[in-house]
Amino acid sequence: MKNVLMIINPCAGKNSKRVNTGDIVKAFRRHDIECFEKTTTCRGDATEIAKKYASSYDVIACCGGDGTYNEVINGVMQSGADVPILYLPYGSTNDFANTLGITKDPETAVQMYVDNMINQFDVGQFNDRYFSYIASFGVGTAISYNTPQSFKNHLGHAAYLINGFVLNLIPILKNLKPVHMKIEYDDGVLEDDFYFGAISNTNEVSGIFKFDKCDIKMNDGLLEVLLVRGVNVVSAFGMLGKLLKQDYTGDKLIMFKTKNIRITTEQEVPWTLDGEYGGAYTDMDIKVRHKAISVVSPKNKFID
Repeated sequence: MKNVLMIINPCAGKNSKRVNTGDIVKAFRRHDIECFEKTTTCRGDATEIAKKYASSYDVIACCGGDGTYNEVINGVMQSGADVPILYLPYGSTNDFANTLGITKDPETAVQMYVDNMINQFDVGQFNDRYFSYIASFGVGTAISYNTPQSFKNHLGHAAYLINGFVLNLIPILKNLKPVHMKIEYDDGVLEDDFYFGAISNTNEVSGIFKFDKCDIKMNDGLLEVLLVRGVNVVSAFGMLGKLLKQDYTGDKLIMFKTKNIRITTEQEVPWTLDGEYGGAYTDMDIKVRHKAISVVSPKNKFID
């Protein structure tokens, strides 16, 4: 009999659509898969649980949002276990799951696992931590971790729009100063003042920015880098319009692909990893871990 470790974040997602563990357990048991449940109680719990138990199970079911999934990824990577992750996206945004067409319907998800619909994906390594789809700094970072959890629980993607681009964009921009950075990557070196940057392995962020036109593949061994320089209150809205149109032309926007990138600064820079606060650093060594994680998912255009 196969077994599954269910890591459950009971606080994830919109208030009316929280995790229903009973339905998930029933779906596994219909296929004679034994369930063991672990519920998180604080930030970091999912990482510790996955790190400790990953090697003892046939599959890990991550029941939560992108933050929970990020923690599970970190635990599995630290454990060194070759165990697939069945992600049931009960979060408020679920960018990673939406990109891959991953469902939160337990019956469908478990059937995909039984049918061996398991694909390998790249993982970003940020110093000694990991991210599944994005590491970012600058104005987007402030919007992300300043958005109240209650907003996200009630509004999902709309929370970022309302909090960031309606309530707080102008105050954030007025107080935001560029960061002077030296950026070394596979094909060269950049040194300039930047207001925003994202190192990603996804086609969309918070349902707002999409990179479809950039030929995104989530297991090609490459990370996409987007950098913004020379923005102010007046130009920010025009630049936002360009990003929404997937227009990356002009001297203010820089986009390229790389396997490795090292960023150094004189002052500490706050970052988010997969939408959650990831700490502040002056030296950031970022690299892709090619096909480092296995995920239960359907085939789509973002997989080679």
